[in-house]
Amino acid sequence: MAAADLRDELLCSICLSTYTDPVTLRCGHNFCRVCIDRALDTQDESGVYSCPECRKRFPERPAPMRNFALRKVMENFLLTPPTQTETKICCTYCVDSPVPAVRSCLHCEASLCDKHLRSHSKSPEHVLSDPSTSLEKRKCSVHKKILEYYCTEDAACICVYCSAGKHRGHRVDSLVEASEKKKEKLRNVLQKLTTKRNENEESVQSLEKRKRKAQEKAAGEAERVTALCTEIRRRVDDLEKKVLSEISRQEKEESLSLSALIHQLEIKKDELSRKMRHIEELCNMTDPLTVLQEPDTGDLCDPEEEGGDEDTGGHDKQPHDGDDLDVAVISHTLHTLCDVISGIRSGIYVEGPADILLDVNTADNNLLISDDLKTATGTEKEQKRPETAERFQYNQVMSRRGFTSGRHYWDVEISRSGFWVVGMCYPSIERRGQQSDIGYNNKSWGLWRCNNQYSVTHDEEVIQLPDKISSSRFRICLDYEAGQLSFYELCDPIRHLHTFTATFTEPLHATLYVYNGYLTIKNECQ
Repeated sequence: MAAADLRDELLCSICLSTYTDPVTLRCGHNFCRVCIDRALDTQDESGVYSCPECRKRFPERPAPMRNFALRKVMENFLLTPPTQTETKICCTYCVDSPVPAVRSCLHCEASLCDKHLRSHSKSPEHVLSDPSTSLEKRKCSVHKKILEYYCTEDAACICVYCSAGKHRGHRVDSLVEASEKKKEKLRNVLQKLTTKRNENEESVQSLEKRKRKAQEKAAGEAERVTALCTEIRRRVDDLEKKVLSEISRQEKEESLSLSALIHQLEIKKDELSRKMRHIEELCNMTDPLTVLQEPDTGDLCDPEEEGGDEDTGGHDKQPHDGDDLDVAVISHTLHTLCDVISGIRSGIYVEGPADILLDVNTADNNLLISDDLKTATGTEKEQKRPETAERFQYNQVMSRRGFTSGRHYWDVEISRSGFWVVGMCYPSIERRGQQSDIGYNNKSWGLWRCNNQYSVTHDEEVIQLPDKISSSRFRICLDYEAGQLSFYELCDPIRHLHTFTATFTEPLHATLYVYNGYLTIKNECQ
């Protein structure tokens, strides 16, 4: 393929210039990164994304990938000097039809084709060079002679008259020698630039990899949150159905009971009305003999005195109120919503994992701290660190970083056996004596494991955790402004263990206690 044709193939279809930082879409077409980003930005409002060249549509905004092979071709192409035919320099003497020049004469200040070059003067003063359109620049502006030398002191190209005049006594090299020296320097610079470019390229590839991982991780987190919210909605819907079903059952049961009582009372009411009418008739009779001869007069007595209401439980015994539902059953069912809320807090904590590094200057000499400052291991071998006021006395260490605001979390992996404590503390915590133990003062909060029993502690108040804990990983979540410090077991699903509530007045540092076994801080997202 001719160089001109190749140049056409290296044009971006958007800006119609050679590619700058070429990238590729999934359809295979290439564009400058800036050009395609602008094109996609204009499509954001409509939400419909397509390739500007083939119009292929994408369900979501495509992520352009760097085309390293095309970029390499671009660099090599742009660094390659133009060929003779690309210079478009024509013979000065071929006026009828343009003929490409093969050489230029500095003396004549003319460009020559093959034909005119054969008849050109071979005199030494006629110096030939590659075809050029700026021949006047190759002559001294003062003496109009060909530039043949280079003055290193003045960094100027000079002619033979200049070397004997203004530049007399200066160090002068031929143009070829000076050019070779400069080329050597340029090669050294090029080597350094190449090294830096390669390092930059590696950095770009590393960042691209991290970007892809971040995108994959974000997609995974979005999928996890969607699944979590779907599960929450399902559980809430199930609870709603269960509670409504219980309310409906109780309502039907209550209605049936009340309907039976109403029926009995209606019968009693009719019987009483019949007796009342009979009594009224007797009262209205004028014949005393008829009144006195009326049989079963006892039935006409005051019903209150007869005790005839046993079948309905008596007038004084009223049925219970119709709105007296069994709310205890309903409340018990609704209490499971606490588990849902705990799942929300543990599953979607706002901030990312905190970057926690242990402070060796605070570590007790019976703690071995790893080189990456992430793991603390209990050991009987003294570490022989210098005794300072900030160093703990009993197998404890705290983090370098403290938190004074925001919401953060950090995870810890523990050995399945041993005596350990994890938590957070103020930097003003004591470093000596029992008052320095995590949770046994008002400046620290901790989750303890001792004799395979788990508890949470603050200000000497110990709360035993009744549930069985089998996981070896835990999460500590801090909401500084809300004054909440929570502990979770990283099982499936994440389980809330306990939340301390306080008004925090100092920076909070992560703190660990390890008597035997180990504790490792895990800062990566799970």
